[in-house]
Amino acid sequence: MDGDFRVDLDEAFRNIEVSEVISIYFPLFRKTLLIDARYSQEESPMVKIVPMALSIEERSRTLKKLRPNFEKPKSITVLPWPKYVNSLVGLGVWEKVLQRLVDSGHTGVIKKCSRLLDDLYEFESKELAAVIQGDNYQTMWARIR
Repeated sequence: MDGDFRVDLDEAFRNIEVSEVISIYFPLFRKTLLIDARYSQEESPMVKIVPMALSIEERSRTLKKLRPNFEKPKSITVLPWPKYVNSLVGLGVWEKVLQRLVDSGHTGVIKKCSRLLDDLYEFESKELAAVIQGDNYQTMWARIR
């Protein structure tokens, strides 16, 4: 899967550094890592795994519900990740996300990121097992006897 898709890492890094909200979605297992880098003294940045949204408007509504104390974000980066979760780490994207959150000074969010990365690996593993077992998938070719 990883070899067939290209990601412009320079552009991804730039967007992670400046966007208020980063939405990294994983089509393989239909989940999104939603990062709202905005924070205040009372509220830390938000990092959460949510279902994939059908539109940017739907994502905006979700954000409003999750972060009612914040205005509509000025910038949202949507980053499709059609690769394995491990490549998110290996290509340095995860480190950029963590650095962005470290800069907030809210240390608890970094611990949460570690748990969420484990969750992403688990979602991916379960989906790959479902592919192998044929759960929720249809074959393209009939078996010839």
